[in-house]
Amino acid sequence: MTRIDFYTHATDKLQTACKLTVKAVSQGLRVLILTPDLETSRKLDKMLWQHPQTGFIPHCGIADPLACETPVIIDEKGESLPHDEVLFNLQDNPPSFFSRFHRLVEIVGDMDAEKARERYRFYRDRGYEIHHHKLGEPG
Repeated sequence: MTRIDFYTHATDKLQTACKLTVKAVSQGLRVLILTPDLETSRKLDKMLWQHPQTGFIPHCGIADPLACETPVIIDEKGESLPHDEVLFNLQDNPPSFFSRFHRLVEIVGDMDAEKARERYRFYRDRGYEIHHHKLGEPG
């Protein structure tokens, strides 16, 4: 069953996605980041070129010929999925295909708390175990 992690109180969702992506890749995991739109995908692409400051996280879009070999994929549609390890959902609704992934990460900013509550209930009502991480707090 998919492990679901909610990271709440993110002051900058894209920056948080970058940090968590670096952590996942350092653990040898492959990541698909599902963004709400092409503009957000482009912003995230630029951020990943600079994060971490002393390294590089290989990433590309889903249509790139190297997508199947690249550890991080950025996409806004979720139509062609090259792996099923970790899914970062930056959209307002649960992705219809989330259950095929081993792990789903939901990043929640203070401005989108109500939509996040709806997603939380959606997963909980379907019997998924949810792990909650409050950002900016110890532990």
